[in-house]
Amino acid sequence: MKIGIMGGTFDPIHIGHLLLGEFAYEEFGLDEIWYLPNGNPPHKQQYEEKDALKHRVEMIRRAIKDVPYFKLCLHEAKENSHSYTYKTMQELNALYPDNDFYFILGADSLFSIEDWKYFREIFPTCTILAAMRDDKDMTDMKEKMQELEQKYHAKIRLLQVPLLDISSTMLRRRASNGQSICYMVPDAVAEYIKKHYLYQKRKQDDSRFGEHSKET
Repeated sequence: MKIGIMGGTFDPIHIGHLLLGEFAYEEFGLDEIWYLPNGNPPHKQQYEEKDALKHRVEMIRRAIKDVPYFKLCLHEAKENSHSYTYKTMQELNALYPDNDFYFILGADSLFSIEDWKYFREIFPTCTILAAMRDDKDMTDMKEKMQELEQKYHAKIRLLQVPLLDISSTMLRRRASNGQSICYMVPDAVAEYIKKHYLYQKRKQDDSRFGEHSKET
C-alpha cells in the first residue's frame, strides 16, 4: 500500500490539515493517509497540560471518522518521550515492510529539514511530498528540492495545495478569546472544543463560542 504520513501536534486539527491529506491522496494515488499526532514533540519547551494529548487524539478521531482512507496512527502518541521523524519512519518501515511511505510536509519545513535531528536518515525511508501553497515562489522551491535530491539522494515530489491561511495557533487564540472557529475546523471538532472548554482561560458563555447559533 501507498501510505501518506501527516505528522504534527494537531492542536487542534483543522480543515487545512484535512485538505492537505485529501490533495496528497488524490494527486499521488495513495491508499491511505495516516494522521500521526506527536505526543511530546522535541520543539516544545515544556510538557502539555493534563489530558492535552488525549484531547488532541480525540479531535483527530472525530475529524476523520467519515473518511475511510484517513486513519489515526498513535505511534508517536507518547507523553513522556520525544518523537523524531527519522526514528518514527524507520520504525514504520520495519513494522510495515510492504508499504511505501510518503511523508507530507510544508514548504517551510522542507527549507529547514537540514536542521532536524539525523535528517539524512529520513530520506531512505520515504518519498517526501513537499506541499507548496500558491503564494510560495516555485523557482526557490524547485531549487531546494533539487539541492536535497543531489546532496542526499532524497526522493521529493511537489504537492501544490490551495492557499488557506489557517493555523492551529490562530484557532487557539480565537477559542481563548471566545471568537468563532466555525468553518475552520470540522463541526465535530468545534463541538468537542466547546464541550471541554479547550484553549480557554475560563469557561466562556456558549453563545460566544464558534458554533452555529441556535435559538431555543
